Amino acid sequence: MKIHQLKPDEALIGLKSCHNGLSDTEALRRLKEYGPNLIEKIRKEPLWISLIKELVHFFALILWLAAGLAFFAESQQPGSGMNTLGYAIVSVIVINGLFSFWQQFRAEQAVAALEKLLPQYVKVVREGKMALIFAADLAPGDVILLQEGDFVPADSRLLEAFSLRVNNATITGESMPKARDAQPCLEEDLLHGRNTLLAGTTIMSGEGRAVVFATGMNTEFGKIAHLTQTAGVRTSPLQQEIVRLSRIVALLALSLGVVFFFIGHSMGLSFWENFLFAIGIIVANVPEGLLPTVTLSLAMATQRMAKRNALIRHLPSVEALGSATVICTDKTGTITENRMMVTALYLNGQILTPIEIKRQPESAIMYRRFFEDALLCQNLKETLVAGKSHLYGDPMELALFSMAKICLGENISYPKINELPFDTDRKRLSTVHQTPGGPVLYCKGALEMLLPLCNRVQKGAAIKPLTHIDRQAYTKAQEVMASEGLRVLAFAWRELDNIIDSAQMESNLTLCGLVGLEDPPRPEVRSAIGKCHDAGIKVIMVTGDHPDTALAIGRQIGQIQCENPAIITGTQLRNMSEIQLRLALDEPDIIFARVGADQKMRIVSALKKKNHVVAVTGDGVNDAPALKMADIGIAMGVNGTDVAKEAADMILLDDNFASIVAAIEEGRAVYDNIRKFLTYILTSNIPEIVPYLAFALFKIPLPLTIIQILAVDLGTDMLPALGLGADPPAPAIMSKPPRPRQKRLLNWHLLLRAYLFLGVLEAAAAMAAYFFVLHNGGWVWGKQLGSQDPLYLQATTACLTAIILMQIVNVFLCKSPVQSLFTTPLFANRLLLWGVAAEIVLILIIAYTPWGQFVFGTAPFAPEVWLFMMPFAIGMLLLEEARKWLVFRWSH
Repeated sequence: MKIHQLKPDEALIGLKSCHNGLSDTEALRRLKEYGPNLIEKIRKEPLWISLIKELVHFFALILWLAAGLAFFAESQQPGSGMNTLGYAIVSVIVINGLFSFWQQFRAEQAVAALEKLLPQYVKVVREGKMALIFAADLAPGDVILLQEGDFVPADSRLLEAFSLRVNNATITGESMPKARDAQPCLEEDLLHGRNTLLAGTTIMSGEGRAVVFATGMNTEFGKIAHLTQTAGVRTSPLQQEIVRLSRIVALLALSLGVVFFFIGHSMGLSFWENFLFAIGIIVANVPEGLLPTVTLSLAMATQRMAKRNALIRHLPSVEALGSATVICTDKTGTITENRMMVTALYLNGQILTPIEIKRQPESAIMYRRFFEDALLCQNLKETLVAGKSHLYGDPMELALFSMAKICLGENISYPKINELPFDTDRKRLSTVHQTPGGPVLYCKGALEMLLPLCNRVQKGAAIKPLTHIDRQAYTKAQEVMASEGLRVLAFAWRELDNIIDSAQMESNLTLCGLVGLEDPPRPEVRSAIGKCHDAGIKVIMVTGDHPDTALAIGRQIGQIQCENPAIITGTQLRNMSEIQLRLALDEPDIIFARVGADQKMRIVSALKKKNHVVAVTGDGVNDAPALKMADIGIAMGVNGTDVAKEAADMILLDDNFASIVAAIEEGRAVYDNIRKFLTYILTSNIPEIVPYLAFALFKIPLPLTIIQILAVDLGTDMLPALGLGADPPAPAIMSKPPRPRQKRLLNWHLLLRAYLFLGVLEAAAAMAAYFFVLHNGGWVWGKQLGSQDPLYLQATTACLTAIILMQIVNVFLCKSPVQSLFTTPLFANRLLLWGVAAEIVLILIIAYTPWGQFVFGTAPFAPEVWLFMMPFAIGMLLLEEARKWLVFRWSH
């Protein structure tokens, strides 16, 4: 038998302990054997390794290779400018790596947060004497003393309990405090045993004596910590796509290098000339600006999300959220407000709300005893906070007190002269108060426990005998309220006169009403769930609470829409095979209730195997393992535990489920925006490669120098690309289904548009401008020009300027691959406009200032060259608009 199924004395014998506790010698021996009552730290990756990883991921390796080839080319052909390219690429790798590392460095360790939840000191009985010791020094078999407000330091089995109630929300997810006693329990699951106290939970009321049976990593708390630590590092969809993009870029660059190596060989170039030519092609094909642009774009997205109350802890999670197909959400504190509230009253045969009572003052007067009962029958404590009096204690009693005070319009404080405490057998609490009319007993508890004690019922202002019909009416009302997910309590009272015997006190009571309490859903959640449905995102409730409560909340918020949803309890889930679980997840509406931390992980794992991108929300310790395993974990910032926050990728600053929808919208926009600036950046590769090809194949002066290529890739292109990354979400973005997992960031449509359409147009404009300047300067085919020849400097400047001018037009064309430029708001994105303005200023500085001319090897050209370029820019705009029109016609 399990320890919670044994009697108290049997549990002590099983642990080789006694009511006087362990001896100091035995406690020390056990402490050495079982270890301290602490959460073990796993060996973490050193920071320097984390930094190195940011510098050697796949795309960074491609850039390192490009830099190495550039330095090699410079060594073989000094003065070619390739070393400048090499240093620039190395700078990009280092700066980007440091920036990404700093973003990750802000995350603290989840283990440290777990340790903060455990109490530092605990009262223990050893050798028959009470002592105060460090919680870390507890050993299995120790007898501990607990009272209201204490944290439970280790998994324990109660030996004695007096009106003890415990809040298990952080471990099991149950929203309401649970009564605990010392009697043996038939419940198979230790988590829900009525005589067990779990490490990390809180004593809400009462006091008790318990024997410790598990410490440290052997507690349920420790097992959750272990699951969180070992959940593994996941790769976001964006990271997977960047790896794939890196491979495509590497393959494309190497393939072109090999192809043009053989072309050069067929033209009679020497081996070294040919090899250096191939290196130039490879390096020119690597988009050096892509990596910092992606990183900075994600960083800007995190700032936008923060303004919408979503704090991103890991940059790639921004886009992952936009890809989410399923949200597994906790109920308590996530969908609900994590506070008890009275929502229904059953008085005189009617179910009313507190607001309706407030509007009818005569009802409050008529049922004064009922409201006195709710106000006085409690064990709340009063404390001073900042000079003001505050009540604390059981959330349910706080809700009843608040409701009664509002309905009565006053606070009554008749002295308490006796109490019959609550326990799990009695399921009721009775208090005796000295009222102006004499002593009165007020009783509240489960209806099935109060009905046998009552012989009268209050109907309006009259007190009448309690009939069978009345009993049926109350039972029916309770069933109706319970079906709506309410916790139902019955209230009764009697005048005592001179009765002293407690058994007689709780007899001949007058039944006066029922109260329905709930942890209410957040007001914004229903509309947020509706938006998730519109966006094709499935919402699954995964909670440790009761199935009926979960179902009622699910219907209230609109998550459950069908007549017979699938409701799977933790016990049922434990008996399901992997195939059965995955088939069950196909149900349109599904709820998981009474599930443990390991089971939440299993649900997430099954969804991921079904190719879903899974977002998981939660706030408790029990949510942490699933948060870490999910594609994106979302923790609550206000009421969330430190453990949940550390395991999560995103933190909701306002604990509002509705903020998730706003974050998903931003996440979807991020993916679209990355594709926009990817098109923009890749387009300029072609006008950078073509001049190099023309130089090698047709023996003309090099139309574009290496430093000028860098001016485009790491200068003029950067700010407009970031502007594209900051484009606001499209109006209809949340009415579309999530992006399929197989949809690629870089596909053939994007490549063909960038390389074979937009890129070719830019290359034509660049080469035309180059030859236009040469022709006007009297250059003829075969004539060699020195690197400092004014005509050559003007021609390369014209080539560079033409590329930048075409890119200015291109940045607006890339706002949408299908929507006409004339139907999109041109001035909505201020960063994009500032980027274009900066691009214009940069080219003017490069071409017309002594500093720009010295650094980039440029010279000012005649004004008519600008006029020569303009038709190419207009032509590019018109041709792209024609392409979009054809795409629209074909798709419709």
